[in-house]
Parts: sequence; structure tokens; C-alpha cells
Amino acid sequence: MATDLRTRRPASGLDGFFKISERGSTLSRELRGGVVTFFTMAYIIVLNPIILSGVADGSGNFIGGTTDLAESKLLVAVGTAVVAGVMSILMGVVGRFPIAIAAGLGINALITGMVVTHASEGITFADLMGLVVIEGVIILVLVLTGFRRAVFRAIPAPLKVAISVGIGLFIAFIGVIDAGFARRPSTPGSVPSELGIGGSLDGWPTVVFVVGVLLMAVLLIRKVKGAILIGIVVATALAIAIEAVAKIGPRTFGADGALVNPDAWALTVPALPTSITNTPDLGILGQFSLLGSFGKIGVITATLFVFSLLLADFFDTMGTVVAIGTEAKLLDEHGNPPNTDRILAVDSVAAIAGGAGGVSSNTSYIESAAGVGEGARTGLASVVTGILFLLATFLAPLFAIVPSEAAAPALVIVGYLMMTQVTNISWDDMEVGIPAFLTIVLMPFTYNITVGIGAGFIAWVLLKVARGKTRSIHPLLWIVTAFFLVYFAKAPIESLLTGA
Repeated sequence: MATDLRTRRPASGLDGFFKISERGSTLSRELRGGVVTFFTMAYIIVLNPIILSGVADGSGNFIGGTTDLAESKLLVAVGTAVVAGVMSILMGVVGRFPIAIAAGLGINALITGMVVTHASEGITFADLMGLVVIEGVIILVLVLTGFRRAVFRAIPAPLKVAISVGIGLFIAFIGVIDAGFARRPSTPGSVPSELGIGGSLDGWPTVVFVVGVLLMAVLLIRKVKGAILIGIVVATALAIAIEAVAKIGPRTFGADGALVNPDAWALTVPALPTSITNTPDLGILGQFSLLGSFGKIGVITATLFVFSLLLADFFDTMGTVVAIGTEAKLLDEHGNPPNTDRILAVDSVAAIAGGAGGVSSNTSYIESAAGVGEGARTGLASVVTGILFLLATFLAPLFAIVPSEAAAPALVIVGYLMMTQVTNISWDDMEVGIPAFLTIVLMPFTYNITVGIGAGFIAWVLLKVARGKTRSIHPLLWIVTAFFLVYFAKAPIESLLTGA
């Protein structure tokens, strides 16, 4: 017969603080769950530098304020691990929930896209990190005032799903492009992108990417813990072996700007490091300019960028918390997890910390479900994951050798995982399907997450009005849609106001 939990003696120490016994767990399960969660999401230490360090900003520097790409990647790797470690520990101690935190995929891609789009206007990574801090402060206020739930209810559920799916497709697209599996044709005036080089796969780096994708897929199907991390490690080892034998070298450009060796490594030439340990360089922490973006890209663009970050953080976190709570059987009869306000507050602080740390907004990770699958039920697992992230800062050179071709497969696989939610959209209802479709496809087509979100909102309101269902449109949705209309018409509005 099951033991009535109410008859147990009050627990003390770690057990009492984290409610390990009360939630039906054990110390060994929490420790194991924390380790598994780390290995399922540690790929972010590799991917965040790959995504953020590939382009120069308006100052001519890579993220971290350096002109050295390798140094930039190392700074981002260390910063990513530090912020993830501290915030995961905070989630464990304050939220007491088995969710770990790290830099959010999709948000970092949005930051890179903004740098590419507005580099000519002088925008810097520090400017955009300042907007991340502002977004984190706003979402924290929404949590503390209880307004977050009201805003969440105002956004139609299908659009919430479409935003997540679109970001997944966008991430996969970035992975395919970064690996050179698809790329812009060398012949002017032809199709916008093509398979490999001249419509054919060529070069050992492409082989590394394909092997990585297939290996991760097989490991996921076989439910191997840490499948993504294992895939990155194996693909990197293969890349190092290939480079040692074939001496491929990096892609370079001729005097005319044309690519000389397109079948070489895109960013990092894989090679064994001279040392696998280091004294962590925390120089990237604190590299943010709170209001710098407004004077460079305009108030409207900066505001809508903050709004895009807000949506990504807002809805991903809500979905992740519910999903983890369901898996761990920790939700109450109303579908709410314990300590909801604390969990959401820590997640909001994580966004602020990510921007202040110069490594992009941090958010709750759905990969925490892997640790829950190993038995984790409390915040102790998150503390364990956080400690492992902090230890990883001393191994930054080991992570820095990973070429984009070995890390990009993870983007494709994570993109797939996010895309699985597409079945939750009612495609046979055009009022729902068309806005959702525009949201999803325009993110990768325009290389801009904000465009996808804005198109979806505008289409949703327009179709509701066309069907005479204006009363079903939440007042907040009208306001948001108005912001997006201004965003899309920014250029002609600016010309009209300036007389240019």
C-alpha cells in the first residue's frame, strides 16, 4: 500500500529544502538528472559562439569587441557557460524546479540578423545586448505585476505555436547555410540559393555536416541521452582527423571578393588545441549599451526588436514550464507548477543577465526534460547542471575547436524538435492557417524573425475583420498590430517625415 506523504516526518537539509522525498525523488536521481540535463544542452556552449561570432558589427568588431574571430568565440563560450551556470543554480535554489537555463536559440540568431541588417547604421553587439536587458526588465515587471498572464491570453494560441515553429525552421535554415550544404550561387542572377557548390555536394566539410545530422538522428531515435552533444563531439573528431590528413584549410576570398576555395572550412579550421584548460576570460561580461540602439536604428525598430525578444522569451518559457511540469507530474489541478511566480521571475532575470553578460537572452530549456526522464523532480538537478556549466568555463579551448560544420547539425535537429509543434495548428481553418503559415515561412525567407511575427499578427487581425469577427480580437492585439504596421512602413514614413 502506498505511503501517505502527509504522515512522513518533516525532511531536513537538502531533502527538506528541495522537497526531494516529498516529490517522490532521491538524491541520486537528482544528481543523475542534473548531469543528463547538462549533457543534453551543453551544445549551447558551442553553438552560441558559432551563431554570434560569425559576423562583424557596425564598429568592425566581432562580438566581445575584438577583431580576432577565435578570441571572440572563446569569449562567448566562457560567457555563455558562466551565465548559464549562475542562472541554472538560481533557478534551482529560488524556483526549486528541474529546469536549467542557458542562452536561447533563436534569440541569438535574431541578434546576429539585426547586426547584419543594420551594420551600416553603426549598430554594435553591445547596443543589441542593451535591448535584451530592457526586454528582460519588461518581462520581469510583467511577472511581478501579474500582467504576464493577461498578455499571454491576448495572443491567439495558433500564433504562439507558429512563432515557435517558425523559429525552429529559421534555426534549421541557419544550420544548413552555415554548413555550406546550401548556399548562395556563385553565378549572378541565378536562384537565390542552391545545393552545395554549383548544385552538387562537394568537400569534406559537407561530409562532416551530413554525418553529424544522421548520427544525431539515429541517437535521438534510439533515445540515447546527450544525443546532440555526442553528435557534435563525433563530428568534431571526424573533422580534426580529416583536416590532419587532407590539410583543407579555411575558405578565403580573392582580391575581387570572390570565394577562392568554397569546399574548405567556413569559419574554424579544426585542430587539436595546444591546451584543453584555461583561465576563463570574463571580458565579455558587462558589454552592453542600454540605450545605444535607439539613436542608431530608430525608436520604432528598436522597440519592435524588444517586442520580438519579449514574444520569444514569453511564450517559449510558458510552454517549457508546462511541458516539464507535465513530464515530472508536478502540475496542480489547474495545470500550474509549484512556485510559478518564482520560476517566471528567475527566467525573466535570466534574460537580463544574458544581455548584461553580452551573450544573448537566457531562457528555460526544454532539454531539461531529459533530466526529468532520469528521475529529476526538484531544483537540486538544476543546481547540479549549473555547477557543471561553471566547470565548463575552464575547458573553453576545447569547445572553441569545433567547426561550424560539426555544430550546425545540432541546429537542424533542434529545429526539427521545435517544428514538431506544427501539428497543433488547425490547417484546415484558413483564418488560422494563413496567419500561421505566413509567420512560419517568412522567418527563414526574410532571415528575420520579427517579419514573420508581424506578418502573422497583421494577417490574423485582417482575416478576423474580413469575417466580421472584430469582437474576437483582443484590444492588446490591435495595439501590437499597429506597431507592426508602422514597422513594415518605416521607410516610407521616415521619407514622408523627413521630406527625403
